[in-house]
Amino acid sequence: MGLFNIFKRKEKIDLEAMRREQLQVSGRITDGTITDSEINEKGEEIVYYFYSIQGVDFESSELLSEEQRQNPLKYAPGAKVGIRFDPKNHGNSMLI
Repeated sequence: MGLFNIFKRKEKIDLEAMRREQLQVSGRITDGTITDSEINEKGEEIVYYFYSIQGVDFESSELLSEEQRQNPLKYAPGAKVGIRFDPKNHGNSMLI
């Protein structure tokens, strides 16, 4: 029984928080544009954005945090925003 306890996780790992932390540490910054936004069935706001890196266009989406939702004009469609992306995986990005 002791051997199996080694493999059990005592705490749940938040992969999204780890991804965001990694981007904060080693991510590069570029400019992007909000293309659309919507409210899902849970009442969360999702924004869609695009950005270009070395001539390649990327499109992504993100749930806005409560802090981000306090400034609706910053994340309105057509707004210019900062994007932090992984230099080794340009598709891995987040709004800043």
